[in-house]
Amino acid sequence: MDRLDNTIRPYAWGSTTAIPQLLGVEPTGEPQAEMWMGAHPGAPSRTDRGTLVDVIAAAPEKELGAAAVTKFGPSLPFLLKILAAGAPLSLQVHPNLEQAQEGYEEEERRGVPVDAPHRNYKDANHKPELICALTEFDGLCGFRDPRQAADLLDGLGVDSLKPYVDLLRAHPEDAALREVLTAVLTADPEEMARTVAEATAACARLGGAYTAYADLAHHYPGDPGVIAAMLLHHVRLQPGEALYLGAGIPHAYLNGLGVEIMANSDNVLRCGLTPKHVDVPELLHIVRFQPSDPGVLRPEASPDGEEVYETPIDEFRLSRYVLPEGGTTHDLTRATPQILLCTAGSVRTGEHELRPGQSVFVPAGEKAEVSGTGTLFRATVVA
Repeated sequence: MDRLDNTIRPYAWGSTTAIPQLLGVEPTGEPQAEMWMGAHPGAPSRTDRGTLVDVIAAAPEKELGAAAVTKFGPSLPFLLKILAAGAPLSLQVHPNLEQAQEGYEEEERRGVPVDAPHRNYKDANHKPELICALTEFDGLCGFRDPRQAADLLDGLGVDSLKPYVDLLRAHPEDAALREVLTAVLTADPEEMARTVAEATAACARLGGAYTAYADLAHHYPGDPGVIAAMLLHHVRLQPGEALYLGAGIPHAYLNGLGVEIMANSDNVLRCGLTPKHVDVPELLHIVRFQPSDPGVLRPEASPDGEEVYETPIDEFRLSRYVLPEGGTTHDLTRATPQILLCTAGSVRTGEHELRPGQSVFVPAGEKAEVSGTGTLFRATVVA
């Protein structure tokens, strides 16, 4: 197996302290948003044998296993991250596989450069994802019942929000959500900025359920995404709890440290809370306008101590082991590729002693026994 040397991405929304604290190093003063573990070409993990992209490309079946290569092709189908949000991320949604393939092919046909700021589809893959909290973790996930959203907006006492309140109370659920999100994102920017300013003042005054939206407006003053966010559930995860985010579900991460895993894609359509491009027509094509429960996941324990976060897709499978002092050795050998990540304590696997934030890549079929005292996350595929 290979110890991984991983890149930390310095996105502006990143926490300046959370990842350094996990790693036990001094903060640099700069935001450290995500640490990537995997073979994404944008920032592949490094090993003594070269980048993980190069290692896998040299012998795909040896590294990934024949079943995984047959099912997903000759590349690692997931990307594992440590994510540290010190400020809210953009409100966003991801396409399903068919939408991603069609959108990518269409933009390729039109000759839109893949790095163009107005490009929607960077690749032809979908991007389901799972976030598991390491600390208390706040996020927005999925549409509220339109009547609940109407009550929340109405409670602000802002006259310019009344038409949205009426729409949410007068139409069928899917039509109500579609019409209001469309109206918010296509409103006159100056008028919307005034509405957001009034709503922000009301949120700050009222507190309680409005506190999270006041914080959003502090980071993104005048952004229509502040109003759009009030259509969504606000969720606070406790350590060990997780959210699964499938295609078409609008969401945003607000604050906290977590382990994130996703299909190996970079397809994002933004709904707001961002200075970046918002393609409203394409967004409306992708979003699933259905109220839904956020569906907080708690791991399901198996007799051997593995705690699995069940999801409906095969590109990734995330689980964890909480290893007590004096516990037994666990055999994690598997016929699919794995990344093992320590997030607490000290865990030994093979010749590697892993401390928090350290990880290894385990090729398919490679012997993988773990022992020690701490918490170990295991990322693999279903093949």
